[in-house]
Amino acid sequence: MHREDQLVERTVRAIPSASSRSRFRGVSLGIGDDAAILALTGRTEWVLSCDSFLEDVHFLANSHPPKSVGYKSLTRAASDLVAMGAKPRFFLLTLALPASRASSWFDGFLRGMARASRSLDMRLIGGDTTKSQSISISITVLGEIARGQALTRSAAKPGDIIYVSGKLGRAQLGLDLVLNNLAHRRDFRKLLRPHLYPEIRVKLGEWLAQKRIASAMMDISDGLSTDLGRLCKASRVGARVESESLPCVTIPPSSVRALKKLKLDPLQMALHGGDDYELLFTVPPHDVKRLRRAPGFSELSAIGEITRDSKILLRSSDGSSTTLAARGWDSFREK
Repeated sequence: MHREDQLVERTVRAIPSASSRSRFRGVSLGIGDDAAILALTGRTEWVLSCDSFLEDVHFLANSHPPKSVGYKSLTRAASDLVAMGAKPRFFLLTLALPASRASSWFDGFLRGMARASRSLDMRLIGGDTTKSQSISISITVLGEIARGQALTRSAAKPGDIIYVSGKLGRAQLGLDLVLNNLAHRRDFRKLLRPHLYPEIRVKLGEWLAQKRIASAMMDISDGLSTDLGRLCKASRVGARVESESLPCVTIPPSSVRALKKLKLDPLQMALHGGDDYELLFTVPPHDVKRLRRAPGFSELSAIGEITRDSKILLRSSDGSSTTLAARGWDSFREK
């Protein structure tokens, strides 16, 4: 079975493309990062990306509230802009859905997307709708950034400190509740929120780009183990992650007994759970003190260091190290 990354590489080889290593007039950065960058006249660059959100692949229409589907489809697309330090501005929506979903389900979907649009201060500028046997959502997002300020995945250097925002694995916990028919319980509402209504770090992303503190950055959409591997591959470096430094999801004591049958492992959820949309970035040691002024600094965690070796290692509290395999989300992986 082919992996998602392999399919992207085959596409770039087959179709005339502007990649991160092959320049094309008007394109500052092409395929290979969270988003592409178009160099226009003046001091501003446009950052563009697109994202798909599909029924039975990314969400379950009968289990996930339509309001959540609308909200999350725009938020996760905008996360690619934030991961480069850009300010989200506009989006286009392509929506295909069955006729049976064109009334109350559609109304809920619109309410959720409108909520995300207001929260992110983004405006819809076009798109397309059509009929389909299942729900298919495709969103193109446009962001704005000062020329030359965009952060990429490819500039991490050995010795840089690896940081993440927030607690990792919270979205995975919410998904586990949905898949195990526990989403209806009132006492689990707070645990469901990061999965149903993720919040992205817009101000932090902009600040890191403007202050030129981060050397490389991307969002954690497919899980830390997978996305850190992508950042390291783009930067041609390795990494060492300290397991004890990972900000793992917390299972509330009041919920431990009720969730015991799920056999949850916070460390594994933090390493491999997707959908967090937190920021993963690297900082040169001499800039670490400046990071203290970052928006939401108290929610940032230093989890390891970039290394010269191409390997990605996870070091345990006893000092032993194991290879950190990429076991995050990949829609092409065999179940």
